[in-house]
Order: sequence, then C-alpha cells, then structure tokens
Amino acid sequence: MSPSKSLWRQNSDRFRILIIGRANAGRTTVLQRVCESIDDPDIYDSAGQKVIDASVLAAARDVGSQHGVHDIENQMMFPHNPGFVFHASCGFEAGGYTEFDKVKAFIARRSKNKLLNDRIHAIWYCIPMDVSFFTEGEIKFFSQWDTGCIPVIVLFTKFDVLYDDARAELISMGVSRNDAKAQAPQYAREVFANGPQLRLLYNRRKGNQRPSKCHIYLAHMDNDFYNADCGPLIERTAEALDDDTLKQLFVSAQRTNLKACMRYAVER
Repeated sequence: MSPSKSLWRQNSDRFRILIIGRANAGRTTVLQRVCESIDDPDIYDSAGQKVIDASVLAAARDVGSQHGVHDIENQMMFPHNPGFVFHASCGFEAGGYTEFDKVKAFIARRSKNKLLNDRIHAIWYCIPMDVSFFTEGEIKFFSQWDTGCIPVIVLFTKFDVLYDDARAELISMGVSRNDAKAQAPQYAREVFANGPQLRLLYNRRKGNQRPSKCHIYLAHMDNDFYNADCGPLIERTAEALDDDTLKQLFVSAQRTNLKACMRYAVER
C-alpha cells in the first residue's frame, strides 16, 4: 500500500464535516482542538492521494488569506483522530458568489453518493466575533439556502472579544471589577442572545428555508492557558443529527470526548 494512502484506507468509517469560514475565522484551530492535535492536518485530494504541494497545503490549512489555490474537494485528516474527514470552504466574502455556487454544487454532488461515508454529514459554519457583521453571501446562505437533511451548526468563534465590552457594561451598572470579570462571559452570551445575528439564523419569517440547527460560542480557542474545551461542540453536533445511524457514526468517529460516547450508549 502506498504510504500516501495508508492513513486514508486504514479507517473506512468516517464522519465527514464541511467547515465554512472567512479567512482568519479560526477554522484550523477549531479542528485542532476537536481532534486534540497541535499539528496541521494531512491533506488528501479527491482520489485519496496525499497532497504535498506547499501552496495547496497553505490554503487548505487556513494560513493567511490564500484563496486562489483552495479546493473544497481536498480532504483534511488528523492522524490522531482519523475518524473525521474535513472539507473546508473559505466562506462567502463580500460578493463571493463564486464560492457560494461552488459550495452549493459540492454539497449537491456529495449528497448523491451511494456510500454514506462519502456524503457530507454536518456543516460547521464559523463566524468570528472580531468582525461580527454578516457578509452579503452569509445572509444569502442563512436566509435562502436549504441544506436538506444536513444540519448546520454555527460556531461563533473568538467570542472572548466581546468580554471587555460586557465587563465594562457590568461595571457601569455598579458591579465590582472582580465580579464583572467573572460574570462577563455569561453576560456577553445573554446580550448576544437578543442580538440581530441569532434573529437572522432562526427567524423563518425572513425567508429562512431551513434555519440553522443550533449554535455554539467558542472562546479562547487559540490560547493554551484557557485549555479551551470543544466538548460542547461535539455534544451539540451529535444532538443535531436526526438519523441514529449518523449519530452512531459521529460518536464512534470521535476519540476525544468520552462523555458524548457514554451519553449516546446510555440513550441507546
């Protein structure tokens, strides 16, 4: 067996996730946390051959903003957790309708695959909070596009950038500085829950064909000091899967969250 295909072929049961996000949305960091790896993922082309071209590797691993050589068909895998296969889209920047059509066609093609392992099973959409507005393409995605049976989980990354404003507002309300610092994360979530972003995601009256299944807040993902936990993302993704076969495939594919495995075993 070719060394370039050894990892690819040794694991036939794979859960396939499409992760979408603008440049610097933290996609690779999220994947590294989920798979408990400090290394970059291995990249394979659509035929399962390991990619060694440096420019392709840089684009696939979200290094800088190199979109020119990006290929959504490329497949990312971490040797530490080969049960997951990730595809990546650079998101829908302002006027990025070419990428929008590319993603739509990609999902349509994958949905027609006879083998369950080759289909897209879930979509993680990363929206960084350091630029909290939605692009025109993202508004189109969330308000007009029906992804069918594929659940969309929205990841609000870099959520910790909202904590300073939350802390300042709490202090202005008379909360002590120490208490405001401790309460800021929860207060930021409460304020955000009533904001325009979630109204767009879940409001059918604005034309949503199929609102996002759920969302999650991810903070300090790039800071080892906080030991960021992706357990909630694993659990919410499992909950978003309506098909028991897919749920079992997802839980068995991931090797980093024993809580999710045990919970599913009990529910079964």
